[in-house]
Amino acid sequence: MIARDLDETIAFYTEKLGFELAGLFHNGDNRCAFLRYGHLTIETWEGEPAPGVTGAINHWAFDTPDIEAAFANAKKLGLEFKDTEIQHIDSFWEHGIRYFNVYGPNDETIEFCQIV
Repeated sequence: MIARDLDETIAFYTEKLGFELAGLFHNGDNRCAFLRYGHLTIETWEGEPAPGVTGAINHWAFDTPDIEAAFANAKKLGLEFKDTEIQHIDSFWEHGIRYFNVYGPNDETIEFCQIV
């Protein structure tokens, strides 16, 4: 979810809704925050204009313990890939993340992500 003001977004979810700040990372010149409530994690970031309209969630992300197996299964299921190979961001979490994106039935982006 793109944040209009990342600090304000973090404060809203942690102070008002009871989420915990699970991680705050730099991605180039911008920051990305992971907010967790039980098993639910929200990723929010700065650096792009927030659409400010209902239904403007950028993507869903599902954690997986085995990104290679998830990628193989997505191929087997015939999902429509946004990424042709597994991607990575080294600056997230202690050792980075590996992920790939597919499209859902409403053209929504669905990310499968493994914290390395």
